[in-house]
Amino acid sequence: MSGVQPADEDVHLVGRSAQLDRLAALADRARAGSPVVAVVEGPAGVGKSALLHRFRRGRPGVTWVAGLSWERDRPGELARRLLDAPDAGTDPVALGTALVRAWGAAPHVVVVDDALDADPMSLQALASAAARLDDAPLLLLLVRSGAAGAEAVDLLDRLPAVRLPVPPLTPEQTRLLAARATGVDLPLPVARRLSDHVGGIPRHLLEVLRDAPPVRWSDWQTRLPAPTTVQRRVEAALLACSPPARALVQAAAVLGAEPVLADAVVLGEVDEPIAALDEACAAGLLALQAGHGLDALAFPGRFVRGAVHATLAPARRHDLHLRAAEVVTDETDRLRHRVEAAPLPDPTLADELVALAERKAAEGAWAVVAGALIDAARISPSRADREDRLLRAVDALAGAGLLGQAVDALAEVEALPSGPHRDAVLAYVAVQRGRRAEAESYLDAAWERRGTDRAAAAVVCQRRVLHALAEWDGDGLVRWAGRAVEHAQPDAPAAVESRAIVGLGHAARGEVAEAFTAYRAAIAESPSGPQHQRARMGLGWLHLAQDDPDAARRELEYAVPPVSATASAAGRTGSNRISLWALAWLARTRFALGDWSGALEAVDRAELLVVATGLELLRPLVHGTGAQVRALRGEPDAAERHLRLGGAAALDYTVMAVPALLARAHVAEAAADYGAVVRHLTPLAVRSPRGGIDEPGFWPWHDVYANALVRTDRLAEADAFLAPLEAAAARRRHRSTGARLGVVRGRLLGARGDVAGAEAAFARARDLLAPLPLPYDRARTDFAHGLTLRRAGRRRDAAELLTTARQEFAALGAQVHVDRCDRELKTARPSAGTPDGLTEQERTVSALVATGMSNKEVAAEMVLSVKTVQFHLTRVYAKLGVRSRAELAARRAGG
Repeated sequence: MSGVQPADEDVHLVGRSAQLDRLAALADRARAGSPVVAVVEGPAGVGKSALLHRFRRGRPGVTWVAGLSWERDRPGELARRLLDAPDAGTDPVALGTALVRAWGAAPHVVVVDDALDADPMSLQALASAAARLDDAPLLLLLVRSGAAGAEAVDLLDRLPAVRLPVPPLTPEQTRLLAARATGVDLPLPVARRLSDHVGGIPRHLLEVLRDAPPVRWSDWQTRLPAPTTVQRRVEAALLACSPPARALVQAAAVLGAEPVLADAVVLGEVDEPIAALDEACAAGLLALQAGHGLDALAFPGRFVRGAVHATLAPARRHDLHLRAAEVVTDETDRLRHRVEAAPLPDPTLADELVALAERKAAEGAWAVVAGALIDAARISPSRADREDRLLRAVDALAGAGLLGQAVDALAEVEALPSGPHRDAVLAYVAVQRGRRAEAESYLDAAWERRGTDRAAAAVVCQRRVLHALAEWDGDGLVRWAGRAVEHAQPDAPAAVESRAIVGLGHAARGEVAEAFTAYRAAIAESPSGPQHQRARMGLGWLHLAQDDPDAARRELEYAVPPVSATASAAGRTGSNRISLWALAWLARTRFALGDWSGALEAVDRAELLVVATGLELLRPLVHGTGAQVRALRGEPDAAERHLRLGGAAALDYTVMAVPALLARAHVAEAAADYGAVVRHLTPLAVRSPRGGIDEPGFWPWHDVYANALVRTDRLAEADAFLAPLEAAAARRRHRSTGARLGVVRGRLLGARGDVAGAEAAFARARDLLAPLPLPYDRARTDFAHGLTLRRAGRRRDAAELLTTARQEFAALGAQVHVDRCDRELKTARPSAGTPDGLTEQERTVSALVATGMSNKEVAAEMVLSVKTVQFHLTRVYAKLGVRSRAELAARRAGG
């Protein structure tokens, strides 16, 4: 019953160490007498069987059986093969009982490969056996792959089992597999392109690597072929089709990834379209788009369209594309088909493509611009034209947020002669990748080489605007935006985009009225299209910073593409880059409004877009919100994942460094580790000059840092830090900043014994927050006020505030603060003691110490001094008769 182990398994099993470790742990658990049923999942070809072959190597007692699709209609057949008993019958319960007896008491591993191809009765027998395993030392591994009926899928879904996913390969793992299989060290951009092309599936990757010469892998414009197995299957299916069905499929493949049936019928000259469509769908060559009728077609699987297109003879392909240019109505599609039909350079067609690109650039449709210029460069007879159009195409790719494609082309761009246009393009890509020093170097070089070319100078200025935005340099942003408008024609993209961004520059230097004026003008100038998207995003960000999250949500939701839009689709109609900015700020907006589930939904969408586009600049901003929400919900592992993905270095761009540091501070604050909060935010506090990061509303880190100073008894430092910020918030009349700083001021005064002053500070904070829809800030105010009163001995008043805060935190889902309120309420409510003789405060101290907290950490958590904690702990030891923290932990663990 053993399968055939692939000879090249050692070479091709890449990136599976975590899954192998998990399998070994499951085997150990089963061997110890806890039977385990696990389902190994992943797309076909991802390497599930190879993983299990590696796992069973050198491991005794492994039984291997595979589901066979031609046995699905033979009830109990797979179970009988497992039992090696052809006459074992067809009752699933009896078969399951027999399996348990056959496996016996010896440690054993059973692998059922291609489980969905097994007959349903055998799957029922396996489920019955799993229910009767008791303490048998068995690991049952079911490999989920292959096509199946609904009954088999349902059986596997309902089986109580550990799920072990086998993920697709990452670009780095793709690179390693390519090196092992072919001996070629692929550049990472090429490996990323290959990984995207094959969906990270090792089987498909190996086929493409073996069938395409290495020179093709490094050409970013080359269309990679379908894997050999897919190509052969598609060719066989086409040959088996009737001529009308074959013609319909070929016409659809020529039209594009989402063809319209009516166009395919006309192009393919199909007389009986419904019959042909039915046959093509049955052959697995076409499908209907979900949510549509019969008019919208799709291709089942990522390679089918390309494989069909590859079967077309040159003359047939030329003819179909020429006629498709007459069938389709969209100007971009018409030109694309003419390019596909052009076997030789065509300067006239290239000029038409450039003209289209210029019109679309005025609209900000950068993905369309990029496609037109790439095509124009390919068919341009002049080398100078090819180089110029290539540069403009890569620039447009970066503008659309299709950074992966832009990075793929960098080697070709870097090989071009230095000049303002080339250096500006390289700077643009560097900004989007978050490479501050590299962008600065290219921008300096581009400005020095601009000469008398005003258009080139305008582009360099506009790139400087983006660089200043990433650095949150309001003065630089406004200055370079003015220069861009001065050098460019009024309707040139450099001028239009600079006018759409300049409002943020005004805001970063405190000119809020000018910022709103600039955005009203930008929206009026571009009432629709991608430039309108850009202006609405900026206006939403501005509203959020100016304490109007409801207006911010309205603007930002407009600027975000629909949930169904893919990265490429968003790029065609707008800018992935702007969509990502909008999603990042929408997450913050929803967090502020108390919609934390909505905030996480925006984070999840933005994370996918970051991965799809490679826009590293915004990664920390996206993951910062995720880290904060997960930490406050009491999900430390999920919060740590966001911190890991959203990290940034101190010398990175400001819009990277500030949210990354603030996220770490938020997670540390949720864990009551205020020393860590101070450490994380000190780089911002000592930064000189701090520039726009002190402008109220945009980067709210100051109260977090000042609060941590108070909680670590650095009161003088906190006072000195707060004073100028409070004055700035008052000058700007910024309510939420004034309230947050006021809460810290209240805690500071309370720590100094000025309870009356603290109460006044908390009252002012509440007044400032009263008209604002900021529930988390209100809850924090009540909580801080309650802690301050509890420390001052006003336990009844403290209990009322803490009860209110608990309700507010519970409504938000802030479980960390709910638990904290519960602990505080135990000490705030008057009590004569507890059965073990401890006061409520002594019980709280002992509980926290028993979790492993130091006295300093307990003091920060309970807003007490370290000496007070030590006093309580000494009394706890005496009352309970223990002598150490270890004994205390053991006493509490034992009840």
